[in-house]
Amino acid sequence: MDYDIELKFQQVKSQLELTFGEGMDLQAILFLVGVNELGVGYKDFSKAEKTDLLHVAICTLLEPYGYYEFEGRDEEQWPHFKLIKEIPPINDREQQHLMKEALTSYFIQNDYAHLTPTT
Repeated sequence: MDYDIELKFQQVKSQLELTFGEGMDLQAILFLVGVNELGVGYKDFSKAEKTDLLHVAICTLLEPYGYYEFEGRDEEQWPHFKLIKEIPPINDREQQHLMKEALTSYFIQNDYAHLTPTT
């Protein structure tokens, strides 16, 4: 795993934990991205909606990599994406790395997190 990506991700995670509490894992952070992209704020989501939020997060995060394209919002304002190209088969470690890299980029580009230089 790219050490630099892991360090950046840990900085982002630490900043999120200051607001949302300690012990956040990758799935919790993906959930936050989904809620943010839905744009309705936090509410009690059904189990199906939680699954949909994770899907929205993954599509949003992988859009800059060319895997998905934003199509628009439905009548309930849920974002929808079109699959542009298949994600190549990757193992769990590679998947974790890709998600950490994408999450780090998302939070920095949206000015939700600020990294301190690592030496």
